[in-house]
Amino acid sequence: MTRTLISSGSPLEKQVGYSRAVVQGEWAFVAGTTGYDPETRIMPDSAAEQAKNALTVIERALAEAGFALSDVVRATYYFTDMAYWDECGPTLGAIFGEIRPAATALIVGLVKPEMKVEIEVTALKRA
Repeated sequence: MTRTLISSGSPLEKQVGYSRAVVQGEWAFVAGTTGYDPETRIMPDSAAEQAKNALTVIERALAEAGFALSDVVRATYYFTDMAYWDECGPTLGAIFGEIRPAATALIVGLVKPEMKVEIEVTALKRA
């Protein structure tokens, strides 16, 4: 079974030793993705904008691997404050409202103070 590593181009991937996504067979595992703008690498202040940016990066990684957001079967949402759950709900619902993956939301500390949201997903290619 072929293993494919997908990079988003972040210098942290090599520095820290991770891939944006790993594809193994019909599965894609997308690493926790924070909300830096994928073009400017600037972190917006809004948790909802951070979630939108994270989902853009996730969607690109999935597409590069031959998957779509509709293939997502599990999503894990990490928030640094409970209020961000409510703020990000409409953004998450706009993407996953019809897909409805199994999901978990946690309140945690993230590695940099400007990070409010981190999202990771697992996808299974539909037959």
